[in-house]
Amino acid sequence: MPEGPELHMASRYVNRVCAGVVFSGAVEKSEVSKNPEVPFASEAYRISATSRGKEMRLTLTPIEGEDSKDGGETGDPQPMDVVFRFGMSGFFRFTPEDELPKHAHLRFYTRERPRQALSFVDIRRFGTWEPNGNWQPERGPCIMFEYHSFRENVLLNLLDRAFDRPICEALLNQKYFNGIGNYLRAEILYRLKIPPFVKARTVLDGLLLKDHAEKNAKRAKEESTPVQVRANGDRISQPISYTV
Repeated sequence: MPEGPELHMASRYVNRVCAGVVFSGAVEKSEVSKNPEVPFASEAYRISATSRGKEMRLTLTPIEGEDSKDGGETGDPQPMDVVFRFGMSGFFRFTPEDELPKHAHLRFYTRERPRQALSFVDIRRFGTWEPNGNWQPERGPCIMFEYHSFRENVLLNLLDRAFDRPICEALLNQKYFNGIGNYLRAEILYRLKIPPFVKARTVLDGLLLKDHAEKNAKRAKEESTPVQVRANGDRISQPISYTV
């Protein structure tokens, strides 16, 4: 199952293959997919991607003036975000139109001829997409790109019942560990030599104590630094000198 790193790699792939590429027309959905239609069409637009935990967002951005130039009566369409969750087997591919992958369930076509397509491919069809979507609010901060918020979210909520569970189960809770799945939790616990069925709170309490110790040490250092005041009222921190 794709996890945080795979979603990030997918976003990088999309940004690489779509750099400088102009897409055109409507977004096309396969007949067998039960996901919603993507109500977006433009004579010329670009695609960019970003990831957060186990979600990836495609941003469809019309090129200003292109739709009205080509005879559109309603002016340029508005940008649209489409949020993807990859399920068990989702990924993106950029191919010529006549080489579409078999399970390409959502397709974005280029304006150039012969046309190419950026496709969301999902063999098992557990993946989803959400037009005009947002990051799911019940998911916590991203483990990779919002590390300080992620750490704070865990340590400030250690009394939550979620941390009564074994650490191997708690690591799958996306409210606190957004982006971690089966293979990552196994690698983390193995490399850190943490028994998988130890209570999560027991494992993480040590980090909370370490944070408190570091804050106390920082506070003590600040309090031991004498302060001078300039004539204009500005404070000047003066390190303690032990020179005799």
